[in-house]
Amino acid sequence: MHEFSVPAAAEVPTERNLSDLVYDNAVRTPHRVQFRRKVGDRWQDVTSRQFLAEVTDLAKGLMASGVGPGDRVGIMSRTRYEWTLADFALWAAGAVPVPIYETSSAEQVEWILTDSGAVACFVEHEEHERTVTEVLAAVPNVGNVWRIDSGAIDALVEAGAEVPDADVEERRRTLTADSLGTLIYTSGTTGRPKGCELTHHNMLADVTNVVAGLGEVFGPGKSTLLFIPLAHVFGRLIQIGCVHAGVVLGHTADPAALLDDLAGFRPTFILSVPRVFEKVFNGAQAKATAEGKGKIFERAAATAVAYSEGLDAGGPGLGVRLQHALFDRLVYSKLRERMGGRIEYAVSGGAPLGARLGHFFRGAGITILEGYGLTETSAGATINRPDAIRVGSVGQPIPGGSVRIAEDGEVLLKGDHVFVGYWRNETATKEALEPDGWFHTGDIGRLDDDGYLFITGRKKELIVTAGGKNVAPAVLEDRLRAHQLISHCMVVGDRQPFIAALVTLDAESLPGWLTAHGKPADLPPAAVVEDPEVLAAVQAAVDDANKAVSHAEAIKKFSLLTEDFTESSGQLTPTMKLRRGVVMERFAAEIDAIYR
Repeated sequence: MHEFSVPAAAEVPTERNLSDLVYDNAVRTPHRVQFRRKVGDRWQDVTSRQFLAEVTDLAKGLMASGVGPGDRVGIMSRTRYEWTLADFALWAAGAVPVPIYETSSAEQVEWILTDSGAVACFVEHEEHERTVTEVLAAVPNVGNVWRIDSGAIDALVEAGAEVPDADVEERRRTLTADSLGTLIYTSGTTGRPKGCELTHHNMLADVTNVVAGLGEVFGPGKSTLLFIPLAHVFGRLIQIGCVHAGVVLGHTADPAALLDDLAGFRPTFILSVPRVFEKVFNGAQAKATAEGKGKIFERAAATAVAYSEGLDAGGPGLGVRLQHALFDRLVYSKLRERMGGRIEYAVSGGAPLGARLGHFFRGAGITILEGYGLTETSAGATINRPDAIRVGSVGQPIPGGSVRIAEDGEVLLKGDHVFVGYWRNETATKEALEPDGWFHTGDIGRLDDDGYLFITGRKKELIVTAGGKNVAPAVLEDRLRAHQLISHCMVVGDRQPFIAALVTLDAESLPGWLTAHGKPADLPPAAVVEDPEVLAAVQAAVDDANKAVSHAEAIKKFSLLTEDFTESSGQLTPTMKLRRGVVMERFAAEIDAIYR
């Protein structure tokens, strides 16, 4: 199959915009809890009516401070309640939010604020304020920098106290579905970020159709704790979807407090990128190993995978069901409890999850609905639904969406959720968008007979060996990262005689593993990467990954690095994607040594 479409489940009226969601909720369900906001150590309820009042008050302050219709305003902050409040208040004021990753450098901030023509910027704390202030001389349009943790929200509300509510209503009604809703700058693995123009229509079409296909996940009585960046389109989609569907939404940004926050908030579903699910799995495995229960965990993991696979093949056999019931008491229930105890579903996006992790979590009682999309598609373009799951795939197109596989294997997408173009970049827009609306994703994939999409790699990341073999690195890398000892890896071998890999170790799992194997937990990195048992464990992981590919595509050698790939070093994007060029440059000597 080379093309598959799903009819739309919802249409977006031409006069509708994103601020309508807040106003509709306040009228229809004024007393329903829309958010739970963490104040100190307690979660405080915010109703639909209260949220509307806060949005209106902040919108009045923005208008009083000179923010006009269509003005772009930056938001540089971690995921928190005020991020969402600012987002909807800017829409109510007729403006255009421009997200900026809170980890962005001064150079990146300068580019985004300059290219977007932003007139103001929200920042979270002193460090962000310092970063923005540093580039203000080169960003002439920015007239205000509002710092959230120093009372900027209250100050804006006070500044707008004399603005009539009717002025906000008049301002927000200047927006239509075709108005620019946001500019999201792609984090990019190469080059400067491009601003993706998403209209209110794009985001509303995506949200309403995704929610329509996930009825068991979204809806009254459901809740989620958002911890991925709201600067990323995936987090933004879920934020808007929760407001649209009446899901109770909470925010947290502290990785160290995540498990405690999950236990206190007790969401019914979560969303994340695959790296977090890998961390959860590897952390549980490391903990079991440190407690001398490593073999039990391995059997439990194998049983969970077998049980999930059985669900797709007429049902698990009696032996698997009995083992599953035993391990549910010993292992799976404890894993679920660590994540709040109420989670039934998780939504995964941003990168491939891998069938093994998908089967493990479903077998453990948390069904991961893997999806696929890009900033250019308002996030969700395909999704596995509770009633239509194919583990290992990224699902079928969302309602109203179409997927096509080009002759060279590239995945093309079409639908109302596809962006209108790149901001002030007509050349890039023409390269990405066909005149008939098909968007070139740059990803390589295939469709099965039922329209489920499988992503097999990036078009620009395909490795061609000296022997002419095309190799998609993602297959090997996803499998390798599933090992508890491995943090990141990058497959290399372009124009080389064989495939190899750079491998980094997981700093959280390593000490426990070393202790369990009779070694000092603080063994220096230089000694760790030369330790025979460590090398043997990584080789076993490589051997397992190689089972997924042909002999010509298999990893023949690897180099174990003493340092990890990080965002701060520029080797990872904010969404944990590899910047391969940066890694290749930084570890050129190690790669040369492999092939000498």
